[in-house]
Amino acid sequence: MIQLNKVLVPTDFSDFGKPAITYGLAIAEKFGAELHLLNVVPDQAMLVPEVAAFSPESMMEQSESLVREARRQLGELPAAGLSTGKPIIREVRTGPAATEIVDYATKENIDMVVIGTHGRSGLMHILMGSIAERVVRLSPCPVLTVKPQGHQFVSL
Repeated sequence: MIQLNKVLVPTDFSDFGKPAITYGLAIAEKFGAELHLLNVVPDQAMLVPEVAAFSPESMMEQSESLVREARRQLGELPAAGLSTGKPIIREVRTGPAATEIVDYATKENIDMVVIGTHGRSGLMHILMGSIAERVVRLSPCPVLTVKPQGHQFVSL
């Protein structure tokens, strides 16, 4: 029998991630599991092409601002809590998204990751890569990828 005690839903707060939150909530409800919501804020040093043009203090303040905003947005998700009485764990990390998601899943002994996909293909997929794809390859547990369009099993 499958036993899920902890379900992780990484989110970037985009419309592509909303169906994954719905699925994660439904799976956590069905199995009486904890729901973990994770947002990964990109490391500012990796985003700025000319790091020397910005002071460490300004980059740190910008990063802290992004973390505060991510915590605020996570606090609003999902609109309704779990009826099982299990907690919803909300976490914000900073760094490369796929690495941080896999690291969190490993350290927290997550039983399943539910992640949205952007559905990129062709040249965009080659150029941008896929966080979901990297998580599937590196995750210590099963990963359910949820497309934003197409057949859905859970009411959105």
